[in-house]
Amino acid sequence: MPDNLQSDILPMADLERSRNRAAVRKAPESAALLAFLVAEIIFFSLSSPYFLTWGNWVNVFTALSITGVLAAGGTMLLIAGQFDLSVGSGVAFVALVLALTIESLGVLPASVLAMLVGVCIGLINGFLVTKIGVNALITTLGTLAIFRGLTQSIGGGRNIPIANFDWAIWRPFLNIPLSALVFLIVAIMVGIVLRRSVFGRSLYAIGANENAARLVGIRTKGVVFAGFLLSGAFIGLGGLISASQLGSTSGTTGLGLELAVVTAVILGGTSLKGGTGTMFGTVIGLLIVGVLNNGLTLMNVNSSWQQAATGLLLILAVSFDQLRQRLVRGR
Repeated sequence: MPDNLQSDILPMADLERSRNRAAVRKAPESAALLAFLVAEIIFFSLSSPYFLTWGNWVNVFTALSITGVLAAGGTMLLIAGQFDLSVGSGVAFVALVLALTIESLGVLPASVLAMLVGVCIGLINGFLVTKIGVNALITTLGTLAIFRGLTQSIGGGRNIPIANFDWAIWRPFLNIPLSALVFLIVAIMVGIVLRRSVFGRSLYAIGANENAARLVGIRTKGVVFAGFLLSGAFIGLGGLISASQLGSTSGTTGLGLELAVVTAVILGGTSLKGGTGTMFGTVIGLLIVGVLNNGLTLMNVNSSWQQAATGLLLILAVSFDQLRQRLVRGR
């Protein structure tokens, strides 16, 4: 091959690779997720005549309400490159505090106290991560074990009923439970905060490059601390929803919620390394998991297999995230 022709072909190949990478950057990150969700819906609608009914979709959103509220905080933290794995045990501890105080204090004071407990869990996590410098993964694994142990010890491992606290199952609009409406409101508010506020843009900047964010004047530790506080507030809200939906609490309340939250957030396109992600993507990730569980239930698939399918989705989501980052970087 002549030298001049070879020299022309090589730049053209480089140009083609650059165009491909640019196309990947410009392509909506949620497009593949939406395509997968549509494929799920088509498959399960053909498998069960009940899948596309209004009542079944209300059930899907109701089942996602606790995980969705917790995933809102998880999305903000992961965008900033942080984790909170204590959400499941935090929900159980908040529900326990409510159950133990609602008769003596009344519904409203006990609810406020339970919310404050959730915020305190976020405060502990945020203090250890931003002030002491403990890794977020280690910190929240530790608080996961602490609050699960406290819940089982104080509650005595028994089921504790909670009377006169059924607000989450009220259906004020289109037969949709209030808990599902709360989830939708939280998702919209967090989506607006991430896209439109200085706080949201600071989370993206910290996740992309914490040192650069600090150099341009962002108070990185303060922003991350606020992110943990908000995650704690969502733990409190999730605990109240859980107590209201179930009408009771026990030592096993909230088990596995941390896995469900991480799966939905990563599946929704939020990078493990931070700096990217949206609340819309997280909602799509939640729907993919929720539709999968609901469809498998309608097909009478054992719940153990549903858990295995959720774990497989998490691995696929992380693998997809790694491949997407390599493709964007052109490696």
